[in-house]
Amino acid sequence: MSDWLHGSAHDVALDFEGEVVRYGALARSVATVAAVGLPAGDGPVGCPVGTDPVTLVTLVLAALERGRPVLVGGSRREADDLRGRLPDRTELALLTSGSTGGSPRVVARTNASWLASAGPLADVAGLGADGGASAAGGQGGMRIAVTGPLHVSMHLYGVLHALWLGATATDALDGASVVHATPTRLARVLDDVACPPAAIVAGAALTPALRARAAARGIRLTEYYGAAELSFVLAGRDGELRPFPGVEVELRPDAAGDRLWARSPYLALGVVGGGMLQRDGRGFATVGDLAERTPEGGLRVLGRGDAAITTAGSTVLAEQVEARLESIPGVRAAAVVGEPHELLGERIAAVVELADGVDLAEVADAARRTMPVDELPRRWFAGPVPRTASGKVARGEVRDALAEGRLGGRPHPGTPVRSDA
Repeated sequence: MSDWLHGSAHDVALDFEGEVVRYGALARSVATVAAVGLPAGDGPVGCPVGTDPVTLVTLVLAALERGRPVLVGGSRREADDLRGRLPDRTELALLTSGSTGGSPRVVARTNASWLASAGPLADVAGLGADGGASAAGGQGGMRIAVTGPLHVSMHLYGVLHALWLGATATDALDGASVVHATPTRLARVLDDVACPPAAIVAGAALTPALRARAAARGIRLTEYYGAAELSFVLAGRDGELRPFPGVEVELRPDAAGDRLWARSPYLALGVVGGGMLQRDGRGFATVGDLAERTPEGGLRVLGRGDAAITTAGSTVLAEQVEARLESIPGVRAAAVVGEPHELLGERIAAVVELADGVDLAEVADAARRTMPVDELPRRWFAGPVPRTASGKVARGEVRDALAEGRLGGRPHPGTPVRSDA
């Protein structure tokens, strides 16, 4: 536990929802909870969704102090159900669900697998001595903001990383030096006058338009690609990602494209409840994401292989189609899925979240003029794009709503006006 706390006793460690906790008080609370506040026994400790941030951080650190696995995002009953099912040496059990929906899964990892990446992230993001906080150096004046619930692994890690730096972890943008955000959250942060001068962004690919907005405001962006099962894999700036320090990567061809595999000290122990994690005998792992080399020698992540859509003999990636749609003026967000089709195999259906005053027909017409034919949606729906707690597009929800007829549609432009066109 003490490996995460590097602030001086009188420095502010946590500042959430108006509750301020200093490092000394946090350390005492963790010690007390570790001694007398955890459930009896040696099984996993539940830390459910809705736990207030200060209590959640205290409980997580207390469980680590006692060597008890802590189920972040799960109830006590769910934690009890995991007894005997977690891999040996599990300390952090992260309840998560992917963009494709389905039952929640538990990513099991050691505390050391997260701790090992703390120094490299500080270097990559410029949070070392030149960036306002020395590595594990107790910079009490630095404030690091997170923009999502702490039961989501990327936000919990952001808080623990702030504590490792000796900085203040907070949910307030005002006065923050850096903010952790998904691209969706970053878009909102950029509209705030209190937007910090630096941002660490993950969870989905940044669009060129969003990157340009950040540049126009002088915001220094650090982008990284990772997964709950793999932790950090790639990082960089201006869309040019390279292996995160300590990570080896390989691109291996399969039917959908080149699959990204990684080997590092940051990998999870395993997953309970399914998921996409695969391992090989050489210590590499993948969650099915596809990638390609850039002309500059970097890597570009294209999207999850399980989000590939095979239509009229072509294979297209949902993330790529979504990025094209989001580049159309008036489209705030997009979600794309494939649905079964008698002739095409699958046809592309798109849900687009529109700005005020924008008509769906205008967007569909713009797509027809600018997008490749094989990536063009055949069915269109206007409405909010559902997202997971971590900010990813919840394609599973879109598929379910489509299959159950809970979306209203518009035919593909240029085809006869039929509800199934």
